[in-house]
Amino acid sequence: MSKLWGGRFEGENDALFARFNESLSFDRRLWRADITGSLAYAEGLRSAGVLSAEEAQQIREGLQSIGKDIEANPTLLDKGVRDGVEDIHSFIEGELVRRVGDVGKKLHAGRSRNDQVATDVRLFTRDAINTLITHVCQVQKTLVSLADAHQDVAIPGYTHLQKAQPVLLAHHLLAYFEMLERDKERLQDALRRTNRLPLGSGALAGTNYPIDRELLCQLLHFDSITANSMDAVSDRDFVSEVIHAASLIMMHLSRLSEDFIIFASTEFGLIEMGDAVSTGSSIMPQKKNPDALELIRGKTGRVYGNLMSLLTTLKGLPLCYNKDMQEDKEPLFDTLDTVNDCLAVMSIVLQNTNIRREQAKVSANRDYLNATELADYLVHKGVPFRDAHGIAGRAVLHAVSTGQQLEEVSLDTYKTFSSLIEEDIFEALSLPAALEGKAVPGGTAPTQVKEALKRAKQLLT
Repeated sequence: MSKLWGGRFEGENDALFARFNESLSFDRRLWRADITGSLAYAEGLRSAGVLSAEEAQQIREGLQSIGKDIEANPTLLDKGVRDGVEDIHSFIEGELVRRVGDVGKKLHAGRSRNDQVATDVRLFTRDAINTLITHVCQVQKTLVSLADAHQDVAIPGYTHLQKAQPVLLAHHLLAYFEMLERDKERLQDALRRTNRLPLGSGALAGTNYPIDRELLCQLLHFDSITANSMDAVSDRDFVSEVIHAASLIMMHLSRLSEDFIIFASTEFGLIEMGDAVSTGSSIMPQKKNPDALELIRGKTGRVYGNLMSLLTTLKGLPLCYNKDMQEDKEPLFDTLDTVNDCLAVMSIVLQNTNIRREQAKVSANRDYLNATELADYLVHKGVPFRDAHGIAGRAVLHAVSTGQQLEEVSLDTYKTFSSLIEEDIFEALSLPAALEGKAVPGGTAPTQVKEALKRAKQLLT
């Protein structure tokens, strides 16, 4: 197939360079966006008087037939790769000319591949953002479902991976709901900057044809047009933003994976991963490995790498378009594939997680997680907190040395630490009291967790 730019050249490209230069093998994903943008541009050319109504109709019908054929038989694009077609834009234009004749050659008037590519990538990314948001919502729904079904389960909360204070499992799960809610907000914010139309910017300086960019904006459902043609064709901030937002999604999924990997370990035993998302060992018959979670955790680095790859590519580019920018697509495509897969798998993991209620209850009732309750009890009796903290610490030291839990220490012994301690200390040290006492908004008290679940469900409707 002849090149779109071949007139100035006498010789052929080196075969290795041609393979090095082509992008159809990966930018083929943009075929829908390219046809959509071209349909709108044909109308823009008709409105500008560059195409007659009949010519515009011929081009529309040709583009629509190409779209239908690719939809029905994607191997058409494979043939383009084998034939050495440079990119998806060359493929669509070549097919159009083959089907409708010379009128197809008129479609590119006033349009550069620079603003064409920029438009295609924005159209593609706009749809991709909405798909990501849908998958984030699905994980949130499974988190809420798991939390809702286990509102009465308490587990240890940890700091420094040491037992700290008891929390409701639902509270722990809803922390990840909040992280993902911020991820959605970031994606929605990125969508605002993605949804700006560069078409009509030409190669870098605009176009000599009276193209109605506002008409194109309406036809393609963009929110606004770009303000500077040089910026429009060289801007890939929106791609970087989406990969950055995706990186934070992966960070949150990785943290959740790490929590569940630890909780599923023999040492913790708070949960058991279902067979649907676990594997075994080739040599140790007893093993049940959380491979789904480990892969999510591992793929996080892959997405981070895509972000750094793109930022590094863009950091030294002069205005305007440079061929380096062809390297924006593979990091974007790989990121979207990876994050969507990880979100889908995480939903399945959550649906196949068995909460070990009895083990959770035992773990939440041991190892002095109620030490802060002892200190707070003394504060309510009028003891300054720092003094109360010291008394509680000495009580813990005694309990550790005698092999007791704090609620097992006798009242007489407690009175040796403070005469203000009375029989009601044992109620204050109980697990229900420790949970119910955290009744501030955002706390782990059952009443607050119920409100948090209610809010989460409302956000998902």
